[in-house]
Amino acid sequence: MDDRPTAATVHLGAIRANCAELARRAAGRELIAVVKADAYGHGAPPVARALVAAGCRRLAVATVAEGVALRAAGIRAELLVLGGVHDAADEALEAGLTPVIHHHGDLERLRKGGAAAAIPVHVEVDTGMRRMGVDPEEALPLLLAVAREPALRLAGVYTHFARADEPDPAPSLEQAARLREIVARAREAGVDPGLVHCANSAAILLGDALAAALPEAGAVRPGIALYGVRPAPHLAAALQPAMTLRTRVVQLRVARAGEAVGYNALYRAQRRTRIATLAIGYADGVPIAASGRGSVLIRGRRCPLAGRVSMDFVGVDAGDGPIEIGDEAILFGPADQGLLPVEEAAAAAGTMAYEMLVRVGPRVPRVYAD
Repeated sequence: MDDRPTAATVHLGAIRANCAELARRAAGRELIAVVKADAYGHGAPPVARALVAAGCRRLAVATVAEGVALRAAGIRAELLVLGGVHDAADEALEAGLTPVIHHHGDLERLRKGGAAAAIPVHVEVDTGMRRMGVDPEEALPLLLAVAREPALRLAGVYTHFARADEPDPAPSLEQAARLREIVARAREAGVDPGLVHCANSAAILLGDALAAALPEAGAVRPGIALYGVRPAPHLAAALQPAMTLRTRVVQLRVARAGEAVGYNALYRAQRRTRIATLAIGYADGVPIAASGRGSVLIRGRRCPLAGRVSMDFVGVDAGDGPIEIGDEAILFGPADQGLLPVEEAAAAAGTMAYEMLVRVGPRVPRVYAD
């Protein structure tokens, strides 16, 4: 039983609508919907069910544990493990997950899995992110090794864009060209690369330029855009924000001019005002960095955060407008409903919308609306 008036409402209809919009923009390419990090904080099992119902046959997670949890929740779609299986190869194969191979060591782990049938795998090529994946110079030997391994079946090859959210598409076009060259060399060597994919949310929204740069791509991998967030302000899209984070006023205090509020006296009232205490803090996802910078909506009024965000509570300066204990306070939600967008809340905390969503804590219940 939840005893705090704090919740994140997740609008599954918005996620389905975003999925449809991204499918339209993908122009016939398949969607591999990314539901890692608990579906960007929205709750992976309900979101996965909504995406599968919307037509997604493939989903992507970051870890084996995330994939196993989705299997336990009844998700039967293909689950691509972007982060690789590492020491959990047996668990991944038992759950029927699709591993990603980043180097020869991954191949050896999976070879020893002893599956009755060939294991479908994808290979990530590092074309410029310099994070995960095989170096371009080593990509063809690895692809050949996978293709020749009876225990494995090469089901896909992909890369990840590092700068697709920038106005200049040139770096992403260079990455796409590198992947295209590797795919062409693999085919010349008699290797079928399977499903080729590279476009993240930003690349999908960027338009036709990247699609033309890699016509071999048969799929795209939307992540943040599924949840109604544009990866960058210049990337226009008809997306619907899927989460509203709300709490309530649980206490009211009068602060006189000069009186301090909260830890370390970081905030002092400039005039006589009322401080409303909200039942939410940094354990629930409100960044400490938002202290003195962020704001919330109460009865349609913006009320600035007053004092340092604490673990379980935060104060706001309610001024002399109408307010009562029990009033709802919105930390972020759809702008078209007159709420503060998550991008604005993130900017006030000096972070990104991605982080604001995934850091909404596990003790905040997700309430699903359709």
